[in-house]
Amino acid sequence: MANLNKVMVIGNLTRDPEIKYTPKGSAIADIALAINRNYTTDSGEKREETTYVDIVLYGRLAEIAGEYLKKGRPVYIEGRLKLDTWDDKQTGQKRSKMRVVGEGLQLLGSRDGVREGSSSGGGGEYDEADRAVGARRPQPRPESGRPATSRPPADPDLDVEHDDIPF
Repeated sequence: MANLNKVMVIGNLTRDPEIKYTPKGSAIADIALAINRNYTTDSGEKREETTYVDIVLYGRLAEIAGEYLKKGRPVYIEGRLKLDTWDDKQTGQKRSKMRVVGEGLQLLGSRDGVREGSSSGGGGEYDEADRAVGARRPQPRPESGRPATSRPPADPDLDVEHDDIPF
């Protein structure tokens, strides 16, 4: 039988990333997301449910998280589930915790933390191989302070007013 271990979540960071380094210098980032779900009960009452998810990132993804992510920032994480188990030193009991091991992330919103709907651009998408995939960059602003508008080259046969179209 086939197996699948794939997780995709979008949420807001509950705290700034905690970055640690291994003795060999590899970065490890611990982050946590709050994921909201809005729904309506059978009686018509609107409710909101929040799920908190712990995520660990390794290598370059951890460095990117440490550099760009801050508390409250929305982010998309792709990864896999992993069950960590250990013995509690104080009680001697076995403990366990389910986490997401992030294998890719996409920064959502804008660089300055403004929420979606802002005209100030977006984020970037990163995976374990440290490739920026489809990274969006803000458009340069002209000196007048207004956003630059791009217009395709004019074609005299296609550049006609709507009133000139015969149908």
